[in-house]
Amino acid sequence: MTSFEHSSRTRLVFGPGSIHQAGRQARELGFRRTLIVADSGMEKAGHVATVLSGLAGEGIESSPWSNFDANPDSRMVEHGRDFAAKLKVDSIIGLGGGSSMDCAKAINIVLTNGGAIQDYWGHGKVPLPMLPMIGIPGTTGTGSEAQSYALISDGETHVKMAIGDDKAAFAVAILDPEVALTQPLAVRATAGYDAISHAVETFVSTKRNAISMCYSREAWRLMDRSFERLLSDPLDVGAAADMQLGAWFAGSAIEASMLGATHALANPLTAAYGITHGQAIAVMLPHVVGWNAQPEYFELHMDLPGRLRDLAGAAGLHGSLSALHVAQERLAELALAAAQQWTGRFNPRPFDAAAALELYRCAF
Repeated sequence: MTSFEHSSRTRLVFGPGSIHQAGRQARELGFRRTLIVADSGMEKAGHVATVLSGLAGEGIESSPWSNFDANPDSRMVEHGRDFAAKLKVDSIIGLGGGSSMDCAKAINIVLTNGGAIQDYWGHGKVPLPMLPMIGIPGTTGTGSEAQSYALISDGETHVKMAIGDDKAAFAVAILDPEVALTQPLAVRATAGYDAISHAVETFVSTKRNAISMCYSREAWRLMDRSFERLLSDPLDVGAAADMQLGAWFAGSAIEASMLGATHALANPLTAAYGITHGQAIAVMLPHVVGWNAQPEYFELHMDLPGRLRDLAGAAGLHGSLSALHVAQERLAELALAAAQQWTGRFNPRPFDAAAALELYRCAF
């Protein structure tokens, strides 16, 4: 029996067209001057304009900011903090992929508590209250809208820092599958596979519990049946709804549990080679599942490594490190970095540099 605590800090608003509720939700939270952290894709798709219009209709001033990229780092967070401070904002909206929402959380932390984002690496290091936030995911991926964590790279070392605090949870998350339909095919593939990995890893984490396993199980059920559909039919709103809600459940599972070796192995690949996170996950996840060999995997699929390879193949994701031009002579170096990643501590099978090297070699 595993002891645990669980609380839901975020109100979920789900359904087609729900982005149009952003103004009302913001008014109910007392927003008056709002920073909208949104990636350029959200602006091009018209979603930033939709949110701006909804806020204006409620008498709320708002300013968009997009000076960040797919792997937000500490320097981008500083730029965002300076932009927000000049505007004297009292609230923040994260609109887009995980980078938008992680950036929104990180900007909020340094804006309200001072210092540099590196000062908050870890969990529970935010002493002062933060501004209220709304998260509106534009992808079917990270589940950041369901979590109190942000993943930010150090601008100098490129090391990914997991920064978490209960205060960093969104007050409201708005999930609109019609918004998710506008994500490019490549983003559907990588973000969707990342969300699938969240369901798989949280299901066997050493911190798993009765609540997290419910989230993981439902996340897998929704995404296993809909990932390939969303890839093949760009207008399948039902598949988008399944994937978006599945990503939410998987993100909630992370919040209640934790990830494992796959994410520990993926982060050094992104830092050293710039490999997209979801692609790095797709290379490593089937090998980690096979290496862990946990009986719980059979509850998800009788041949889970095979199913995960099939899903990666359907998404057009590479299945080996060699195909991604990773140098074999650097595997030992990457393994040492992987062993230092926080998520590896929660893998069901003990994970260290030797294990990481074995897994990288299997994936090569």
